[in-house]
Amino acid sequence: MTEYEYLFGPVPSRRMGRSLGVDLLPFKTCSLNCIFCEVGTTTVRTLTRDEYVPIDAIQKELLHWFEHDGQADFITLAGSGEPTLHTKFGQLLAFIKAQSDISTALLTNGTLFPDADVRRDAAQADVVKVSLSAGDEATFEKIHRPARNIHLQDMIDAYRLFREEFSGQLWIEVFLVAGINDSPESISRIAEITRSIRPDRVDLNTAVRPTADPTTRAVDEATLHRLAAQFNPPANVAVSFTSGPHERLPVSAAAVLAMLKRRPCSAEQITASFGAPRDVVDACLKDLTWNGLVRSIDRHGEVFFQAES
Repeated sequence: MTEYEYLFGPVPSRRMGRSLGVDLLPFKTCSLNCIFCEVGTTTVRTLTRDEYVPIDAIQKELLHWFEHDGQADFITLAGSGEPTLHTKFGQLLAFIKAQSDISTALLTNGTLFPDADVRRDAAQADVVKVSLSAGDEATFEKIHRPARNIHLQDMIDAYRLFREEFSGQLWIEVFLVAGINDSPESISRIAEITRSIRPDRVDLNTAVRPTADPTTRAVDEATLHRLAAQFNPPANVAVSFTSGPHERLPVSAAAVLAMLKRRPCSAEQITASFGAPRDVVDACLKDLTWNGLVRSIDRHGEVFFQAES
C-alpha cells in the first residue's frame, strides 16, 4: 500500500462504505476546540481561510491513487482540521468529479457556512455532513470552545440557507456529551432546530474514543437509541459500540499509522475497519510502538492507540 501525505484509507465506513479520506489541514488547525474531538486539542484555532496545504500536491496524490487503486464508494474531505478553512476545497471537489465517478463527501463543523462562497463550494459535494450539538449559545460555547466571532445562530441560519441551495444529501451529526447536552430540554431544542433545517439524515454520536478533554463522558447506547426517535427523520446511532464484520482491506504498519494519525483507535476497531486478522493488527501495533511512532492510552479500562505527534 502506497503511503500518502494527504490521503488516508480507504477504510470501511458504516455510513459511506469504502471511504478514501483527504486531509486538507496541518494538524490540528480548526475553527473549534471541541471537548469531544477524537483528533486532539486544537493547536491553531482560527477562522482565517488559506491554502494550508498545496492543492497541486493533493491532486497529484489523487491521480496516483486513481491509477493504482481507485476503488472507493466515497472520497471524503476530512482529517486533521476543518476542511472549509482551505480556500481551494471547492476546486478540489471539482477536480475529483472531473477525474472519477466516485461520490464525494464533505465533513464539516459548519462554522464557515455563513460565508456564501463556502456554501457555494460545499454544494459541489454529493454529501455534506454538518454538526449541530447544541441548542443554545452557552452550551455551544461549552462544548465547542469556538474561535472569536463564531455564533450558533449564524450557523443555524446558514444551514437553512444551504438546504435551499443544495440539491445533494445534507446530513447532520449530533454529538452528545453526558451531563452537558443530553438533558430532555437540550435534546428537544436540538431536535426542533434540526427539523427546521430539513436534513436527509441525522446521526447521533458520542465519545467512545479518547477525547481532547479526558473528562468528556459518553451517553450510553440504550439512551442514544431512545433519543433517536425524537428527531425527524429518526436519527441513526452512528457510534459503533461493538464491531461487526467488514470488507477485508490490505493492512500494514503504514496503513495503521495513517489511521491513528487521524484519531485514536483500539486494536478491535482497527481489526474491524480493515477486516484483518487480529494477530496481523497486533503485529503492526507492536512494530509501531517499538519504533516510537505510536503509544497506548487507557480510556475507562479500554486500551487505545494514538500516533505520537
